[in-house]
Amino acid sequence: MTVWLWIGFVALVLFLLALDLGVFNRKAHVIGAGEALGWTALWVAVALLFNVAVFYIYEHHWLGVGLETGHALGGKQAALQFFTGYLIEKSLSLDNIFVIALIFSYFSVPLKHQHRLLFWGVLGALVLRAVMIIAGTALINRFSWMVYVFGGLLLATAVKMLVARHDNLAVERNPLVRLTRRFYPVSEAMEGGRFFVRVDGRRAVTPLFLALVMIESTDVLFAVDSIPAIFAVTRDPFIVFTSNVFAILGLRSLYFVLAAALERFRYLKFSLAFILAFVGVKMILAHHHPIPTFVSLAVIAGILAVGMIASLLYGHRDPAALVSPVADDLEDLVRYTVKRARRTVILLVGSTVILIGVALLVLPGPGMVVIVLGLSLLATEFIWARRLLRRVKRDALKLGKASLETLGLAGEREAGVEGGTEREEDRDG
Repeated sequence: MTVWLWIGFVALVLFLLALDLGVFNRKAHVIGAGEALGWTALWVAVALLFNVAVFYIYEHHWLGVGLETGHALGGKQAALQFFTGYLIEKSLSLDNIFVIALIFSYFSVPLKHQHRLLFWGVLGALVLRAVMIIAGTALINRFSWMVYVFGGLLLATAVKMLVARHDNLAVERNPLVRLTRRFYPVSEAMEGGRFFVRVDGRRAVTPLFLALVMIESTDVLFAVDSIPAIFAVTRDPFIVFTSNVFAILGLRSLYFVLAAALERFRYLKFSLAFILAFVGVKMILAHHHPIPTFVSLAVIAGILAVGMIASLLYGHRDPAALVSPVADDLEDLVRYTVKRARRTVILLVGSTVILIGVALLVLPGPGMVVIVLGLSLLATEFIWARRLLRRVKRDALKLGKASLETLGLAGEREAGVEGGTEREEDRDG
């Protein structure tokens, strides 16, 4: 019966993709910051709603999930694992954005064709992730020592990410690009966003197709990082696959939110390296000193927040700044000022922190503290957040005073009761 759960989820994903490309983005157009931010918020909201569905599926063991099939998990544990896995995969997908920006800049992909190209890139990534998750699950279930191999792979990747530069994109040495060039000639123009054209009577590929080949081939390397990382959080194949899918689905819109201000996110890559290192250590220690999922969630969120804040404050000092793929279009670049990009990022990060706090109100953890932290971050840019933060502080002070007064009255009553008891004992004596 579990097969129907998988079929239903795949059908949901295909429906969302068809709705995205076939209805809302049917015509090629430039994705603005407001539109991209709206789509990003929508994909995050859909992922969080699905997280609620995961809670009920595993809590009530629909179709035997979490009881007869998969791993024995309750609703809260499954929801926490999904959210932590989603946050890890979402964080690691940010590294995809850096490479995608370089690919688009190298091939001079026009803005109006970037969304369509990313759509096919995401679709190929989903198929690749499904295959790798099936293979990874089979390996770990059959060979328990594979966790050490995956953990070592993550540590090695973290070290490589720390020492590698972002500008080492060797397109001509890519084996798939070289193979494509061997079988097909390459046209000089984009040819209206098409992948294949006729040149002198021969079937040829466009630079847009080469860019797609490059995106798909580099995603293989990213999958080698992200798939082992999610296995450090959960071994349940349904949670592994669904958290990966929802992280990838929002990649396109997040790219258009951040693409114009990539030079401001220099230290974010270092945060991703430390996240990989932490997850690698967690996987290696899994059999001896397992790290709780809630602790992992807190550590990963903290590392990501530090990298984001450091990038916003000091990212402009890098002597080899990242190249934005929208830098050639001056009309669109005007709309992407540094101030607006900073406000957009703070809105995304602050809202995410608040959503984590709301989730922690149900799950074990300091939910109100995290919510106040998110409001404090939003208050640096938004007046409404400052007013809300002041209101929360006033209510917290009133609640604290009321609690102290209640405790004081209770203390006086106890003292009065004790005094009365002593007087009664004196009379009895």
